[in-house]
Amino acid sequence: MTQCCINPSILSADFVNLEAELQRIGNADAVHVDVMDNHFVPNLTIGLPVVQRIQAVSPVPLDAHLMIADADRWAPGFADAGLASVTFHAEASIAPVKLARELRSRGAKAGMALRPATAVEPYLDMLSELDMLLIMTVEPGFGGQAFLDVTLPKIRRARAAIEGSGIDVAIQVDGGITEETITRAAEAGANVFVAGSAVYGDDDPAAAIDRLRKEAARTLRAATE
Repeated sequence: MTQCCINPSILSADFVNLEAELQRIGNADAVHVDVMDNHFVPNLTIGLPVVQRIQAVSPVPLDAHLMIADADRWAPGFADAGLASVTFHAEASIAPVKLARELRSRGAKAGMALRPATAVEPYLDMLSELDMLLIMTVEPGFGGQAFLDVTLPKIRRARAAIEGSGIDVAIQVDGGITEETITRAAEAGANVFVAGSAVYGDDDPAAAIDRLRKEAARTLRAATE
């Protein structure tokens, strides 16, 4: 299984002081940047120009989560901005295989996200086109929501398919991740964890990252013993 990663979401950060907020999570594996367009999800956050500035000052790589309509048109621009990873929603892409290849050709890792009610099975045949599969553990659009345990069986099925294929694809989970829920997600097979309020709601975000990573790593080790 791919290594355990903690990717804090700046959706819970202080947007007035983003550069300073980024410096507080220098021990993270990546910074998770939520891009919302008020069409695919009922919320509006930031667009490519702001992401480009974040990219210029971030001490860790950027992992963009595009909750936007017409992903086929807009996602490649984020890869061109030099982001380490760009994740689009399967529900917002007409040609997900083509888009994943386009992202990779432009130098970014290709991720694909699924909303909680979207089945994973129709997409298993394209695992080789992906570097990461993001299984939403809340409905996308807003931070601070409670973890949906109903997504755990989907995570398990996705992990079983990945292990059976022999392809190195990370499983990311996003939504409601805390020191308690991260163990359930890790037991199910996730290995990349997005945490917003659990990190930025702590007086010491770096220490919160360390605790989350310790819990996830301990669970993942136990699962492989």
